[in-house]
Amino acid sequence: VQLQAFGGGLVQAGGLLKLSCAASGRTISSDSMGWFRQDPGKERAFVAAIDPWNGSTRYAASVKGRFTISRDVVKNTLYLQMNSLKPEDTAIYYCAGRNGRIITSAMNRGGAYNFWGQGTLVTVSS
Repeated sequence: VQLQAFGGGLVQAGGLLKLSCAASGRTISSDSMGWFRQDPGKERAFVAAIDPWNGSTRYAASVKGRFTISRDVVKNTLYLQMNSLKPEDTAIYYCAGRNGRIITSAMNRGGAYNFWGQGTLVTVSS
């Protein structure tokens, strides 16, 4: 399966963006999916994840209440709606997936995912 993330761009603080991650090659309807982000010179950080069985979600504390992860099974696409953006949200955002289900406690670990998209840059100006 290949993932292609897009939708990044430049936005002012307080603004919003919606990222998309289109999957091709096979359906991702049964896969755990997530979003991570990385600032240059920093480690990759967990943003959000969604369970394939019950649709339950998990968020990093820094984005909870502002970001929403969702998926469209028909379009085979993962989304990240980002509201009330802050300059500290500036990063390259990556979508990731894993064949099958990741247990809730591991959803925030990058090592739990076995396929990744190429990333899309989000820049939030103050």
